[in-house]
Amino acid sequence: MIQLEAELSDLDETSAGGGPPATSATAGSVRSIVTQAVPPDGGVFVGQRFPSLTVATPRLLVRPLTLADSEAVAEIFADRLTQRWLPFPSSYGTIEGRAWCGVMAQERRAMGQGDHYGIVRREDDQLIGCLWTKRTDWAAHTTEVSYAIASSARGYGVAAEAVDALAIELIMSHDFHRIELRVAPGNTSSRRVAEKAGFVYEGLLRNAGYVHSGRVDLEVWSLVAADLR
Repeated sequence: MIQLEAELSDLDETSAGGGPPATSATAGSVRSIVTQAVPPDGGVFVGQRFPSLTVATPRLLVRPLTLADSEAVAEIFADRLTQRWLPFPSSYGTIEGRAWCGVMAQERRAMGQGDHYGIVRREDDQLIGCLWTKRTDWAAHTTEVSYAIASSARGYGVAAEAVDALAIELIMSHDFHRIELRVAPGNTSSRRVAEKAGFVYEGLLRNAGYVHSGRVDLEVWSLVAADLR
C-alpha cells in the first residue's frame, strides 16, 4: 500500500514518477537539498504558512514528524516495496531520514508548500507510516497528498484511514477545496486506498512520472469539498 508520489526537496517536483532524486545519499547531498529549498533570489517567502495540524482516528494519530522519527522513516523509505513505487535513493538511510523529518519538513511548512507527517498506531505509539503534502496552491486552495506504509502495517487499512483523516481535516478545518492523490497504473494497492478514502478517479496523466524502473503514467484521484456534503 504505497503511494507512488515522492520527492526529496521542497522545490523538487518529482512525483509518483516525477523523476529520481538528483542527489546521492550523503551528508553533502542533504546540504544540497536544503540549499535548493531556499528561494534562488535570496528573498524571503511571504506567502501563507502551511497549517500545523494533528488528527486522531480510533486507531491512528497523524502528526508532524520529529527528529526522533528519523530511523523509523528511513526504514520505511528503504523498504523493498516502497522502493518499487517511490523514486527515493536505494541507499536511503538515517541521514536522509533526519533531513526528511527536520530541515526539509520545516522548509516545506514555512514556505507554504506542505508538511511531513507520521502515522502513529495509538495502541502502542509506534510510527507505522508517513504522509506528506506538496504542490500546495493557496490561490486555488488545493494540495496533493502522498504516503508510504511500513511493511508490518500493510493490509490493515492504515493508509486509507490516515489519508481520509488528513484530507477531511484540511477541507473542513483549513478551507482547502481540493486534495489530490496520484497513482501509477499497476499500483493496485494505492488504487484501493484512494477508493476507500473516498477519492474520485479523474483521468490519466500520460508519461507524467517515473519510478526506478522507468517512466510511468499517473492516475489522478481527488477529494473535493462537495464530496463531504
